[in-house]
Amino acid sequence: MQKIYVCHDDITGIFSAVYDAWKERRETGDAGIAFKGSVEQKLFCEYTECEEREEKVIAVEKMIKNHLGMDAYWKLYHAALSSDPAKGDAILGTMFAARRLKDSTRIMENLTSPSVEKVFALSRKVSNEAHYFKEFLRFKELESGILFARIDPKSQILACIAPHFADRLPLENWLIFDGTHEVFAVHEARKSWFLISGIEADMEILERLSESEMEIQKLWKGFFESISINERESYERQRQHLPIWYRKNIVEFQN
Repeated sequence: MQKIYVCHDDITGIFSAVYDAWKERRETGDAGIAFKGSVEQKLFCEYTECEEREEKVIAVEKMIKNHLGMDAYWKLYHAALSSDPAKGDAILGTMFAARRLKDSTRIMENLTSPSVEKVFALSRKVSNEAHYFKEFLRFKELESGILFARIDPKSQILACIAPHFADRLPLENWLIFDGTHEVFAVHEARKSWFLISGIEADMEILERLSESEMEIQKLWKGFFESISINERESYERQRQHLPIWYRKNIVEFQN
């Protein structure tokens, strides 16, 4: 009977489920991962709620880095951040496939494995999305002087982009709010960034902009309108370079 490990849809939950399946010496087709709130029960399966602990995550991360290598670790890590509901099974399947290889560090070259192929594809998709948001993200100055930005990504990319902005803006107090997953990345000037979840955002406060910010936005939009040439506008090309779903978080496209 296949055993399904039920966990939260985050790194801690997924790696804890991998730990339990590995410890119980499960094999491909003998185990799976499902996420709380979206479990679709199947016949002839045993469902068990996974106990999620940081010690399990550390153990799995150490095992991956030591036996599969850093490249495989980052691909598995990024795949775990994707929005694909089947990512847990793909990550678990990749781990099982690596166990059967003589040289487990070459696991990501084994694209004949459906699990490895899916992890590779998911990792690339998440990395691309994080790269786009590094380019498109715009901060606004609030009345308090704090820089604030909202994003609505498909994947859980805050942990991927926060180090970039911490490096670019080390002397600023800033917040990035992931509206899709309701998580904040918080950075205090001259200190490290961290993630906060489980709190309700007061959007009314986060929409109170400073006077200088409103003036700069007005000038910026005016600049874009002034350089636009109506005869050369191409909506299709615009969509190729900047997909529509990114635009709601970009100042130039907001009313």
